[in-house]
Amino acid sequence: MTADHPASPPAHPATPPAHSASPAAHPALPRAHAVSPLDLPPAPEPPAPVVDWHRLDVRMLVVRPLNEIINLVPVFLGLLVLGKGETWRVLTSVGVIVVIVLLGLLRWVTTRYRITADQVELHTGLFVRKRLAVPRDRIRTVDLTAKLGHRVFGLSAIRVGTGQRDQPGEDGLTLDAVSSAEAERLRVLLLTQTAAPSAPREERPGTVLSALDKRWLRYAPLTLSGLVAVGALFGLVTNYARELDVEVLGPLTDAAHWVVEQPLWLTVSLFVGAVLVIAGVGSVLVYVVQFWGYRLTREPDDTVRVQRGLLTTRSVSVAEQRLRGVEIEEPLLLRAGRGAHAKTVTTGLGRKGESNLLLPPAPVTEAHRVSALVLRQEDPPTRAPLRRHPVAALRRRLVRAVVPLLVVAAVLAYLAPPWAWVPVILLPLSALLGWDRYRSLGHALTDRYLLARQGSIIRETVALQRTGIIGWRISRSFFQRRSGLVTISATTAAGDGVYHVVDVSEADGLALAEEAVPDLLRPFLERG
Repeated sequence: MTADHPASPPAHPATPPAHSASPAAHPALPRAHAVSPLDLPPAPEPPAPVVDWHRLDVRMLVVRPLNEIINLVPVFLGLLVLGKGETWRVLTSVGVIVVIVLLGLLRWVTTRYRITADQVELHTGLFVRKRLAVPRDRIRTVDLTAKLGHRVFGLSAIRVGTGQRDQPGEDGLTLDAVSSAEAERLRVLLLTQTAAPSAPREERPGTVLSALDKRWLRYAPLTLSGLVAVGALFGLVTNYARELDVEVLGPLTDAAHWVVEQPLWLTVSLFVGAVLVIAGVGSVLVYVVQFWGYRLTREPDDTVRVQRGLLTTRSVSVAEQRLRGVEIEEPLLLRAGRGAHAKTVTTGLGRKGESNLLLPPAPVTEAHRVSALVLRQEDPPTRAPLRRHPVAALRRRLVRAVVPLLVVAAVLAYLAPPWAWVPVILLPLSALLGWDRYRSLGHALTDRYLLARQGSIIRETVALQRTGIIGWRISRSFFQRRSGLVTISATTAAGDGVYHVVDVSEADGLALAEEAVPDLLRPFLERG
C-alpha cells in the first residue's frame, strides 16, 4: 500500500542526488568541470609608480648669470674702461646684467625634469614651451660639466648624450644646474638600466686606469694648440678694439716695420723665435686649462669615466657595453716626440667631439697601455704586428706626392720663371712624406679585433671589435684597378661609422673581410 505524500528529504542534504550527476537527465544544467588557472582572467598589472617632477637647484639663479657675466668680461671692460666712462656705455652694461639675471630667473621658474624607469623628461620655457624626452636605452654618455661659477657654489650641469649626430640640437638634453651630489647620483642612475630609479646604491670608488703626469706637459708644444689659441685671442682683441675705436695695432705695426728693416737673417730669426715662444707658452697654458686633473677610471657601474679641466671641470662617462674599440692618433710633431693621444670608438658617438677623449697628449706607450686596460686585454691590441701593403701602394703615394709639384714647377717655369725653383726644392720633402704614408699603412686581425693604420700628417691606428662590424664596403678607383689594389671598409654603428683598410691587394682584402666576420661576405664571393 502506498501513500500519496511528498518524499521525505534525504538523510544528508549536502550530498546531491544520484541522478544529478547525469547531465542527460537535466539538460539545462551546465556540465561540471574543474577550473583551470588558464581560465581565470589575468591579474591587473600594478600601476607604474608616479615619479615627481623636480626643479633645478635654486643656486642656479646666481650661477647662470655669473657664468654669462664672466664670458662677457671683455665686452664690459671695453664698454666701461676703454669707453672713457660715457653714460650710455655704463647704462648698457647695467642693462645687459639685469637682462641676464631675469633670464636666469625665468629659466629656473619654468624648468622641470624627472627620470622614470623608461625615459628622462625635461619641460622648460614660458612663451615657447619645450618638452624633451630621451629614452633611457638610447643614452650613450653622461657629461658632467662645472664651470667656474658652478664650482664656487657646488653645482654641475648634466648633459645626456644620445649620439644623434645627424640631428644637431637634438642630441639628448641638459640639466643646468643641479648639486654636485645629485649630479653624481644621476650619472650612475642614467647609465644603469634600472626599474627603480629611487633604489639606493652602494657607493664604491672606481679603479684608476690612468692619471695626469706633469711630465706630459712636454708634449703640449708639439700640438700647436697654443698658436691657434693665441691667433684666436689676437683676432678677438683686434675686433673689439676696432668696434670701440681703440688703437692697439699701432705698437705692433711699428715693431713689425722695425723687424723688416733689419737684415734678412735677423728678421727670419726673430720671426721664428717669436712663433716658437708664443706657440710653446700658449700650448702649455691650453694643455693645463683643458687637461689639468685628468683622471681615467673604471667605475663600479661598468662605465669608463674621464675627468679633466682646470677652470671648467668635465666628467664624461661611457658605458662599457657601448665600447667597440679604441683609436690612437699620432700627429706628425707629436709622433716625432714619441707621443700620442687616444679616443674611444663608441656606439652612437663620432670621434670629432670631446666626449670620446680617452687620453690627452702623452707618451705613446701610455696610449697603448690605456687602450689595453679599457678594452680589458692583457696585451694592447694596437701593438699587434701589422701586415705590409703591396709595393704598388708605395708607388701610388710617391706619384701623388711628386707629380703635383712637378706640374706646378712646369707652370711657374712658363709664367714666372724666377719662382720655378720653389716647388723643385720641396720635392724631397714631399717624397719623404709619401714614403712615410706608405710606412704607416698596415692591417692585422686578432682573435677579437680588426686593426687598421694609415696617415702621415696624422697617423691613425684603430682597433675595432670584430663583433661590432655590421657590413663591408669594397671600392676600387680607376688607378687602383690598374694596380691590383682595393680599399676594404668596415662599417659599424660606432665612431666614424666606417674604417678603411686602404690600398690592400684584392686577394688579401677579401680574405681579411671573410675571416674577420665569417659568412657576412661569403654569399657575394665567387671562387675560381
